[in-house]
Amino acid sequence: MRQLRLAKDAMDRDWADPGLDLDAVAAHAGYSRYHFVRLFKAAYGETPGQYLTHRRIERAEEYLRGANLTVTEICHLVGFSSLGTFSARFKARTGLTPSEYRDRHVGRGASLIPGCYAMLWAGGFRRRAAQGQGQGQESNSGEAR
Repeated sequence: MRQLRLAKDAMDRDWADPGLDLDAVAAHAGYSRYHFVRLFKAAYGETPGQYLTHRRIERAEEYLRGANLTVTEICHLVGFSSLGTFSARFKARTGLTPSEYRDRHVGRGASLIPGCYAMLWAGGFRRRAAQGQGQGQESNSGEAR
């Protein structure tokens, strides 16, 4: 059970990472992907993929209610790489498209956070490996190894 909690903690911490996949989480727990899925579902009542999707949708709901970002920006910030997949999963979970959700929930409470602040707080968009190859070398040299 300890390994499952560690893997779940990793998903809770790194939910926005689009590279977070079943193999990475299963390896973190020290199980094969198939055994990990069975154990996770038995312990938590849903598969790791379902759990991660729910976490991402919950965060997207917060952004849609409180940040002045486009649906596409929110899609990428919460770890989806496809707007179509994000919209379909969002609607399956909430019963509304992201735009319908925003229209229904905005205006109830505080004003929207400007998109630039929300992006800064969330860490912005992650660079693709191919784009960042020759760029940012200096900033990476001081990172802990």
